[in-house]
Amino acid sequence: MSLTERDLKVIWHPYTQMKTAAPPVPIVRGAGALLFDEEGKQYIDAVSSWWVNIHGHAHPYIAQKVAEQLQKLEHVIFAGFTHEGAVELAERLLIHLPDNQQKAFYSDNGSTAIEVAIKMCLQYWNNQGQQRTKILAFNNAYHGDTFGAMAVSGRSAFTRAFDSLLFEVEFIDTPNKENIQSLRSQISNLKSDLACFIFEPLVQGSAGMLMYGADYLNELMAHCKQEGVLMIDDEIFTGFGRTGKSFACDYLNVQPDIMCFSKGLTGGTMALGLTTCTQHIYDAFLSDDRLKTLFHGHSFTANPIACASALASLDLFEQPQTAANIQRIVNAHAAFAGKIKHHPKIKTVRQTGTILAMEWETGDNTSYFSSLRDKLYHYFLAAGVILRPLGNVIYILPPYCITDDELQYVYSKIEQALQEI
Repeated sequence: MSLTERDLKVIWHPYTQMKTAAPPVPIVRGAGALLFDEEGKQYIDAVSSWWVNIHGHAHPYIAQKVAEQLQKLEHVIFAGFTHEGAVELAERLLIHLPDNQQKAFYSDNGSTAIEVAIKMCLQYWNNQGQQRTKILAFNNAYHGDTFGAMAVSGRSAFTRAFDSLLFEVEFIDTPNKENIQSLRSQISNLKSDLACFIFEPLVQGSAGMLMYGADYLNELMAHCKQEGVLMIDDEIFTGFGRTGKSFACDYLNVQPDIMCFSKGLTGGTMALGLTTCTQHIYDAFLSDDRLKTLFHGHSFTANPIACASALASLDLFEQPQTAANIQRIVNAHAAFAGKIKHHPKIKTVRQTGTILAMEWETGDNTSYFSSLRDKLYHYFLAAGVILRPLGNVIYILPPYCITDDELQYVYSKIEQALQEI
């Protein structure tokens, strides 16, 4: 049997209606921005394999560092023990973050990094004898698929079966010139009940790459700070260069209290989650009363292999060539956006850093379940390009190593699709 046939006998895939979905593409190897199936066909990974891969597939430097770590220590319990990789990664990552970020808490993935952040905020107030249980989040938010992460995500088809089980959240629109004053007033009215405000900075990825301005987010954060509302900056998607700067918070003047990371943290090599916080939040858990402990952990917390891949990825991220590649992609995206923005089939074009999104004109049907989505997905797949549309929104989010020729090929196939579909 082929790999695809074997898969269909035993595997249940994510976000997939298994009855109607096309058979999965069997990938056997990767190199740079390319993936290869078992018949030798190559695909340009223009979405970085669900936004995680920043340096390219099978990067030899990361592979070397992971192999070296495997010869030394594969894992150790992280309660009561530590290891060099976990300490060094925390030390080095904190240098890149706002200077109020002082402590790092490891977990397994993006959703668990969010769970940790939410529990930090809720227990922060509980440890001080205050019952602040409401959380503020944006409409259309996506923060993960575990229950806490789902609760602070916008209500949608993805959460519908569980809505009655999710805890109470106050949802607001992303800030702009017209609504910023009303949002400020809303926060002031809720402040005695609000445990925290969680947000995706500048880009709401899963909602269709919806983008909003740093200035008004900054103003909203300043008001939260004034009112004593803790802030969680979800950089799981936007971190490590995606927005054109190292982190989306680099566009802001106000510093968040907590930050969450995953995806590009290991360069896309393997799962790892990390939540950072201020000394002030950490201190709220220091007590002779053991009930004030943050009772959270995972079997593979701070796994040494994952930390080794993250350190190797950070080595590459800090190289001048990576910054140059990011800027190269930013410039290429901007040029292409200018070229197609007036096409009659394009409703809007949005760009933040290396993230380029094109919303196709479909009348009223702009949902995640738009029939256009499957047509576009299979069209590009046949052309050797992996683009995973969010409904009627096509987005390009490539590894930073993508070549100019590969990027131009992706653009050319989008232009071709505009003519043919």
